[in-house]
Amino acid sequence: MKRILTFGLLGMGLFMALSAAKQPNLPNALAQDSLRIPAGVDPNDENWKGIDLTPKDPIKPLSIEEEAKRFQLPPGYKIQAVLTEPAIQQPGEIVFDGNGRMYVLELRSYMLDADSKNELEPISRISRWEDKNNDGVYETGTTFVDNLIFPRFVLPYGKDAILTMESDADNIYKYTDTNGDGKSDKKELFTTKYGRSGNVEHQQAFLFYGMDNWLYSTVNAFRIRETPNGIIREKTGANRAQWGITQDDNGKLWFQGGASGVPSYFQFPIQYGNYDVPNELAKGFEVPWGAAVKIADMQGGMDEIRQPDGSLNRVTGSAGNDIYRGDRLPTSLRGQLFYGEPVARIVRQINPVVKEGLTTLHNVFQDQKSEFLKSTDPLFRPVDMATAPDGTMYIVDMYHGIIQEGQWTPKDSYLRLKIDQYRLDKVVGLGRIWRITYDGQERDKKQARMYDEKSATLVNYLNHPNGWWQDMAQQVLVLRKDKSVVPALKQMALTGSTINGRIHALWTLEGLGALTAPTVQKMVVDANPRIRIQALKASETLYKAGDKSFAATYQKSMLDKDPEVAMQAIFSAKFVKAPDLETQVKASLAKHPTGGVKLVGEQTITPPKPRQNGPFNGTELSKDQKEILARGELVFAELCSQCHGNDGMGKSMGNNKLLAPALAGSFRIQSHPEYAVRVLLHGLDGAVEGKNYAGGMMQPMKEQSDQWISDVVSYIRNGLSNDASFVTPQQVAAIRAKTSNQKAMYKFESLMSQVPQEFPTDASWKFAASNTVSTRVGGNASPRSATNYEGWSTGITQAKDMWYQIEFPQSFKLSEFHFTSNTTFKRPSKPTPGVAPTMIPTYPRLMHLETSIDGINWSTHVANWKGKEGDNVVSFDPVKTKFVRLKLGEGLTKEADEIPWSMRQVKIYGLK
Repeated sequence: MKRILTFGLLGMGLFMALSAAKQPNLPNALAQDSLRIPAGVDPNDENWKGIDLTPKDPIKPLSIEEEAKRFQLPPGYKIQAVLTEPAIQQPGEIVFDGNGRMYVLELRSYMLDADSKNELEPISRISRWEDKNNDGVYETGTTFVDNLIFPRFVLPYGKDAILTMESDADNIYKYTDTNGDGKSDKKELFTTKYGRSGNVEHQQAFLFYGMDNWLYSTVNAFRIRETPNGIIREKTGANRAQWGITQDDNGKLWFQGGASGVPSYFQFPIQYGNYDVPNELAKGFEVPWGAAVKIADMQGGMDEIRQPDGSLNRVTGSAGNDIYRGDRLPTSLRGQLFYGEPVARIVRQINPVVKEGLTTLHNVFQDQKSEFLKSTDPLFRPVDMATAPDGTMYIVDMYHGIIQEGQWTPKDSYLRLKIDQYRLDKVVGLGRIWRITYDGQERDKKQARMYDEKSATLVNYLNHPNGWWQDMAQQVLVLRKDKSVVPALKQMALTGSTINGRIHALWTLEGLGALTAPTVQKMVVDANPRIRIQALKASETLYKAGDKSFAATYQKSMLDKDPEVAMQAIFSAKFVKAPDLETQVKASLAKHPTGGVKLVGEQTITPPKPRQNGPFNGTELSKDQKEILARGELVFAELCSQCHGNDGMGKSMGNNKLLAPALAGSFRIQSHPEYAVRVLLHGLDGAVEGKNYAGGMMQPMKEQSDQWISDVVSYIRNGLSNDASFVTPQQVAAIRAKTSNQKAMYKFESLMSQVPQEFPTDASWKFAASNTVSTRVGGNASPRSATNYEGWSTGITQAKDMWYQIEFPQSFKLSEFHFTSNTTFKRPSKPTPGVAPTMIPTYPRLMHLETSIDGINWSTHVANWKGKEGDNVVSFDPVKTKFVRLKLGEGLTKEADEIPWSMRQVKIYGLK
């Protein structure tokens, strides 16, 4: 189960800003026959030294056979193509389903020219391929989902079904082939509030099915999981990743950075939050040792180029990753981390060295000044890799001219000059997938058919020597929900013949909802420390469901002789908020005063301050927000949990009957806050979405204060697998006043007709603006400006009568306009070496909201409204309209001088 690459990746956005002063001031519109230092530039200028601007022959694609000759591998290793163009184009990810079929994410709109034009056209696809004659080549394929807008990932999710989402979108959808023709014909909403908008480099990617049965992605600091009552969500640490997720035999996730060029978070399981660990990378780790590619097309300029061979001298981007867990390559590779560096044209092998529970990463071939795989072909672009069902490792080669998104290839830049010099923008529409083999070790020719086999057979695969078979057998069993195998799984978990099989049996039980305390307690005292660790992790599910007896288990395990077991006990106790944590951690520190226990223990008692390393980290809550959540949690625990359950999943009454609806992971709770506020004020009676509950009704609580209701609603929207905005007492007061005539409890259908609903965007919405050359529609209605900032921007100083407009395909009854204001770079006209551009907030300083039926005659509904940094909500009385427009008004203050107006994540609410 693997990942996707969303490119631009190698652009090093923040680095670009910080090193802008190092770039030469290149001439505009350089022609191929005039690539030379422009007149008036001193040839001795340091910025120009060593830059070869003489005309060159265009870089042209090699045949499959010729490219294979350009690869350099350690002795004994071989490489062969298994699927290539024209069958596929511009692959970004591969992943295998339970029947061994290979899904390919084809990013067909990626960098078709140097300006990334039409990057969000719906021309990408997910194809599915089979090797029916078992000769090692995937010859039979179908287009499983077509006409996608730069999809973010593909994850097989049951027989003939996948999960995916598009760029600038907020929703994950499940696509299913119901008639067996290899093409999806059913599309279902899986979950929402999952995405973000803006540059494709900065969006979430790589949906990954973890051993713990949760789904994880890059960027997002949360995980999700499907339950009988819907999708639930839990917050995690910030993974700081962009371009890869993989897992090891213990189910620990390894996240891959993008612009950093190195792994991002891998030290401990991400669900336990962030810990600062010094010296995670061995000395020299950030130096790549690619082959001589000569063309020196590195975005960072000459400072990033090793002379005279033109190769990369410092990692600048990474793409895809895999902990190799197969059985048909040398055993020395098992548990090693592999990832791609497409700018350097290498695949790197990493040896994770663990000492006292802390991991340090070492480049296996650093002493030889080499890498596991490299190529002299400038078009080799390794962007993903995977342990395959046949026990080998596959490499995804986009085989592309440009490997940086258009934001990082502007005219006048060093990289753009190199692109023009070698005509790299002409190499598009290709792509190759390769298999790595080793002399004397034939690939496994047994073809997977898990969707067609009995559950008892799948249990046996949990012992398979190839980790892919273990992972997929567990996933298929859990999604199949077949509890007939529970006895066999219990026996395997307790007495199985392999450690990996026992671990997977434990987590399969957990995924089936069949895990019991006696089984876990036996495994907590197992002779093998890996089993003890996994039992502690699995016990968290039971603790959260109400079995608080495990608090004593955590206390005892913190004193385990194995430091990694003690560390896990601290993690688990902290995660479930077991009592008296600090005292117990101090006792563990006394027994293990060094290494990982020392680091984890001390940072558990005194957490480090959150890092702020770019746009991929979660936002730290303010003191006031923490106090709101604490008050709301107390009320929920004392009152609401009696019906809705401790975890918000609804208290079970047996026979699949709940006392009250689940609140965790609820679309209704996470949508407009007015829904929850109205329910608390006036109550709710009867069925909800056609489903009856044993409790029958939610009693009104309008006698409570506005602060009390805002605290409870804020906690429910943020603390129970939900991720939504806080609610203020002022908002509650406004809703209370608006609904003062409501005397009886609501009925669900009547309530929903009165609560503002989000109008999801589609391609029929038309965007326009006074100061934008082009705009785009995404799932978040996020337009894109010619300046290539995330979202939309005027690009110039705010001025009276600037406007931003949306035209709908039909009239809607609108009542709210939501958007998030950007913070962006203020770029000086004359950059100063070593001085980074300052950051400025770009919210609208003074604004009107207007509507129109015909786009000619406009009515003002909100006048002289002042924006703010971050989330903005413009509310007005419901009005039927076909056009809505934000327009800057008179009286702009000096504060707006030299500040553009920009927005992202625009959402429209109204009554349906």
